[in-house]
Amino acid sequence: MPAVSKGDGMRGLAVFISDIRNCKSKEAEVKRINKELANIRSKFKGDKALDGYSKKKYVCKLLFIFLLGHDIDFGHMEAVNLLSSNKYTEKQIGYLFISVLVNSNSDLIRLINNGLKNDLNSRNPTFMNLALHCIANVGSREMAEAFASQIPSILVAGDTMDSVKQSAALCLLRLNRTCPDLVPMGEWTARVVHLLNDQHLGVVTSATSLITTLAQKSPEDFKTSIALAVARLSRIVTSASIDLQDYTYYFVAAPWLSVKLLRLLQCYTPPEDAALRSRLTECLETILNKAQEPPKSKKVQHSNAKNAVLFEAIALIIHYDSEPTLLVRACNQLGQFLQHRETNLRYLALESMCTLASSEFSHEAVKTHIDTVINALKTERDVSVRQRAVDLLYAMCDRSNSKQIVAEMLSYLENADYSIREEIVLKVAILAEKYAVDYTWYVDTILNLIRMAGDYVSEEVWYRVIQIVINRDDVQGYAAKTVFEALQAPACHENLVKVGGYILGEFGNLIAGDSRSSPLVQFDLLHSKFHLCSVPTRALLLSAYIKFINLFPEVKATIQEVLRSDSQLRNADVELQQRAIEYLRLSCIASTDILATVLEEMPPFPERESSILAKLKRKKGPGNVPDIDDARWNVNGNGNAEQSENAEGTNKFSPSLMADLLPTNRPRPASSSPTMLSAGTMGSAHPFTDLLNLNSSPSAGASLLVDVLSDSSTPASADVSEENFSRFVCKNNGVIFENQLLQIGLKSEYRQNLGRMYVFFGNKTSTQFLSFSSSVTSSDTLKTQLNVHTKPVDPTVEGGAQLQQILNIECLSDFTDAPVLDIQFRYGGALQNIAVKLPVMLNKFFQPTEMASQDFFQRWKQLGVPQQEVQTIFKAKHPMDTDVTNAKILGFGVALLDGVDPSPANFVGAGVIHTKNTQVGCLLRLEPNTQALMYRLTLRTSRESVSQRLCDLLSDQF
Repeated sequence: MPAVSKGDGMRGLAVFISDIRNCKSKEAEVKRINKELANIRSKFKGDKALDGYSKKKYVCKLLFIFLLGHDIDFGHMEAVNLLSSNKYTEKQIGYLFISVLVNSNSDLIRLINNGLKNDLNSRNPTFMNLALHCIANVGSREMAEAFASQIPSILVAGDTMDSVKQSAALCLLRLNRTCPDLVPMGEWTARVVHLLNDQHLGVVTSATSLITTLAQKSPEDFKTSIALAVARLSRIVTSASIDLQDYTYYFVAAPWLSVKLLRLLQCYTPPEDAALRSRLTECLETILNKAQEPPKSKKVQHSNAKNAVLFEAIALIIHYDSEPTLLVRACNQLGQFLQHRETNLRYLALESMCTLASSEFSHEAVKTHIDTVINALKTERDVSVRQRAVDLLYAMCDRSNSKQIVAEMLSYLENADYSIREEIVLKVAILAEKYAVDYTWYVDTILNLIRMAGDYVSEEVWYRVIQIVINRDDVQGYAAKTVFEALQAPACHENLVKVGGYILGEFGNLIAGDSRSSPLVQFDLLHSKFHLCSVPTRALLLSAYIKFINLFPEVKATIQEVLRSDSQLRNADVELQQRAIEYLRLSCIASTDILATVLEEMPPFPERESSILAKLKRKKGPGNVPDIDDARWNVNGNGNAEQSENAEGTNKFSPSLMADLLPTNRPRPASSSPTMLSAGTMGSAHPFTDLLNLNSSPSAGASLLVDVLSDSSTPASADVSEENFSRFVCKNNGVIFENQLLQIGLKSEYRQNLGRMYVFFGNKTSTQFLSFSSSVTSSDTLKTQLNVHTKPVDPTVEGGAQLQQILNIECLSDFTDAPVLDIQFRYGGALQNIAVKLPVMLNKFFQPTEMASQDFFQRWKQLGVPQQEVQTIFKAKHPMDTDVTNAKILGFGVALLDGVDPSPANFVGAGVIHTKNTQVGCLLRLEPNTQALMYRLTLRTSRESVSQRLCDLLSDQF
């Protein structure tokens, strides 16, 4: 920067600022400012031409007055005139005034653009920097249109100085954020990637920020940056601090650049080149190792810089989700931070571990920290940290620890902050449903929720418990007994009265044999709560009373007396009045048979996604609910694939009105008796919709696979993406496809010959996708081997939102091909076609089989026919790590048999492929040769085609 001469001190400005500071009142300040504005206005309008110094001084005064909060309506032209000065200080003040006071709609934009163009063409680095800074600060569309094509050429020009390259990269980044459609992609994109090799680390840092943003927009154009980013990162993390002395911050080498490079790598999948992947793994291991070293300084800046790099490295490890060793190490490192004295570190550790808990490789490692997380929930002072602890407990929960976690969350709920109580209630309800083996525990848990936090129990929660009780015969009696006992408390929350009214109205007969819960006692208990409840709850109780008349004829007279009372027949609320009149007439004129038909027990509910989970997703926002695994429950509350049917693909919520106990507002299932009373006869004065999602018929068949009518239109052909197909051979969840518009994630589960795949479509843009459709196509041969059934999806995907589709899969016989997912939608008026090969492979239908050594070799000999054995010898594509190999073989689907093979270095597995027509036993043996970096894989099955297909799939993984 040029030296400032002695005469540039602007004494007049200093005196004016001093006068303003010495003002004793607001009035005195305004008076002094008005006097100065009048003086400046007269100077600008005077006949005498002002020199550059005077213009600069007066423009500075206007800028200072504006910063004090006063409007400035003149002086803009004088500021623009300063741009043509050859003095740095005058030009600088002109640009400063324009950056602060000139808006994008100003009439002066063309004049300003001319000044900017002159400075950019001057080749004076100081003036070029000032112009680039001004363009970035204003960032208007007019400036983008004028300079978006010129700035890239400045950035990649060989004779451009380093400081100008930095400014050009950041200026282009700003324009890309404000007007992405005006930044052209051209031949400069390939050249800008090579700035990652620049000797000047400031240029590299700026270029990395730019490339990261552009790579999110056009990943393929910047794919070559992966190798350069890894190479630069490797040089940084392995260098001594003295090597990067100018960019070492408190003994941490180039922390900002390291973080940016790690973020850039998160735009892509793991490198396919083995050498490059190995080098990146070494970098990540080095960063994790450095985190274990004793600190080189006690200052907080050192630990902040060091931890910033560490957390970004862990984020990259989580993003790749392919290196079990690194994932476990990352989890252990985060575990150390859980008890750190720094609150921010504890928060970040909990947040990162939430993501790690969803990885199949690190879930078990995360679970080892459960006691520490529970302790944090109880002792943390900061509510945001406690909330992250709740999130982590939710994410790490599985069948082995569900009761402990639910109990701890219930215990915390009584003292939890009001701001997070509803979220905790939702999570407890979801976990209790998902992992309920004994449904009496589930009922007890939900009733405890209502008792402890009734005000925060949303309608979705109590709707859900009723759905599950109605769908499970084994829990109905217990539920009736439990709610009856709960209602005997002197003070009951209204939500408990709703649940009690519904369940006793349906299943009160199951406990009526006990004199302590006779029909009259049940009715009196419910009616004692009637006058304390709101109108919707009273309406539900009236429906329960008419159900009682059908269940218990002996209380008919008592209930009719209640319905005849003036408080009901002349009720001010038209809904209650109409119900009372209609129910009374129904009980008087209908025969016993008609009553039994109209008031029969509710049939099972149709299957669909948990409305509680849908509410949690809506509350937390897209992508913030731990892993898509949560979407797999059905209305039966069971997470097993073989017990769940088609679920709704989009999160739809019922209207917030009270459910009607009478099933007259919906079609009946085929197995039910016909309804004798029309919906019109029982119609309410206002639409009391069935909130338990009854306005659709349940599936007519009991099979897992239901024929669903899909859109018959065939989308235009697109190249089938197979890029990530092989990554799913040994894993069931992850991202299968991603471009600048759409991300497609998968979560799959299989049991015997049946499978279910959850497909998640994420809109990465801020614009709606219209006419969205998704269908599965298979070859003619594959259709005879594999059944795939889908449901139509919502045709609109909001910007930043996520859409879910469920595929039900049935394996009929062994197969080699894979189905294709065809997606079609309109974005910005253009039709987009995407085809993705779905990772449905034969090994997904494995059931692992444990075998003793003697049984294994006996079966091995039985499969000795040459056609039954396939063997291949191949070179290792990845580092030969025992733990990784174990994980991959288990992920392949077979049981890993320890102590069977005479050589402890070998891997032996056994399993059975289940198809609808037959079962195929499989034995495998993998022999690694670490010296030659080779493997020998031998597979024996009872069917030749199966042996060959499994061999092809598995050999590609090592």
